[in-house]
Amino acid sequence: MRELVSIALLLSMLMPSFAQEESKGSFNIYGHVMTDAGYNFHQANPDFFDVMRPSQLPTYENQYGVDGNLFYSVRQTMLGIEVVQPTKKGDLKIDFLFDLFGVGSNTGQTAFHMLVAYAEIGKVGVGHNWSLFCDIGCYPNIIEYWGPVGLSLCKAVQFRYIPIQGRNRLAIALENPGATADEGKYVRYFEMDDVEPKFNLPDLSAEFRMTRKWGYAELAGIIRKIEWVDKGEDAFEISGTAIGWGLHFSSNININKNNMLISNVVVGEAIQSLMNDGPTDIALQRTNNIEAPLKGVALPITSFSLYLNHKWNKEFTSAIGYSAVFTDNTSGQKADAFKKGEYASTNLLYHPTSNISGGVELQWIRRKNYQDGAILDDNLIESAGALRVQFSVKYRFGHRFI
Repeated sequence: MRELVSIALLLSMLMPSFAQEESKGSFNIYGHVMTDAGYNFHQANPDFFDVMRPSQLPTYENQYGVDGNLFYSVRQTMLGIEVVQPTKKGDLKIDFLFDLFGVGSNTGQTAFHMLVAYAEIGKVGVGHNWSLFCDIGCYPNIIEYWGPVGLSLCKAVQFRYIPIQGRNRLAIALENPGATADEGKYVRYFEMDDVEPKFNLPDLSAEFRMTRKWGYAELAGIIRKIEWVDKGEDAFEISGTAIGWGLHFSSNININKNNMLISNVVVGEAIQSLMNDGPTDIALQRTNNIEAPLKGVALPITSFSLYLNHKWNKEFTSAIGYSAVFTDNTSGQKADAFKKGEYASTNLLYHPTSNISGGVELQWIRRKNYQDGAILDDNLIESAGALRVQFSVKYRFGHRFI
């Protein structure tokens, strides 16, 4: 938490310098404290004990211990700092957002985790924010942290240009590149340690959103170059290049004042790392070339999510829906490679005040592997599912200094 204090102090010191140019500005601290408790009827990767990720389900029997475990968590607790300062070029908006869901070396821990560090003025934005390819507006009114598997929920360091703002919005961005690879079943036969990724071009993303009284519709796209270089001196050459691309259609439709339909569809190749819980972007495949016996292939992917947000009355709401992601596999992948993920949930939430909410949610996920039971080894499983019930309470807070 020392990082949060340091940032808050830095922003408070910057505010007077902003005021020298314009007299009015605001400093907003906001967020929520959230506590989760639940029961996992089935086993999953203990690093993700409090979320539902099909990719983290077991691929062989009792891989993650035994079924039936209780959990408690505060990792959804969130703190945000927002600065808005008028200037001669328009409002300067700076946003920092953090939660406690440990990633990287802190995976599985309750630890400081940056979500957003972004600044925008006029039509230009820079920093770490949601990729233009994703649509955070498609996240339904649920209490589970990770969310539907078919969503694209990715963040990137980016340079963003927004030529059209308002009811219709057009934005273009250059985002930091990256990709994931599956070395598959050939890793034991070929030297893979000498193969290094190379990213010499940024990902190019764009979105167009049309907002009306009935809701909004959005179309986003992305294109990326993925390259890998074989630096070894053995007889085999494994270098290669692939082009990743994706299209994402999403919408929120107000059926009436009590019901909103939330939907999205994603298609593309080598964009799995941009998905909420996708497998790898590139996988190996055998060739007939003796000097280059393997080649990297951009894996196709399709996903969708469909949820209904329902308001029973002023105090009670529910959400119900289903989501899935499908990926093609290559002959070079192992039998337990991720092929399909499914996610479904429903809940009943109580909102006694505008800043307090809580409720119970039933969640289900399933993972299907590349090859079926007739081909799998005896200890491997074709698919695995998990059922969980979760109870959560959230307290929201916020205060704006002017």
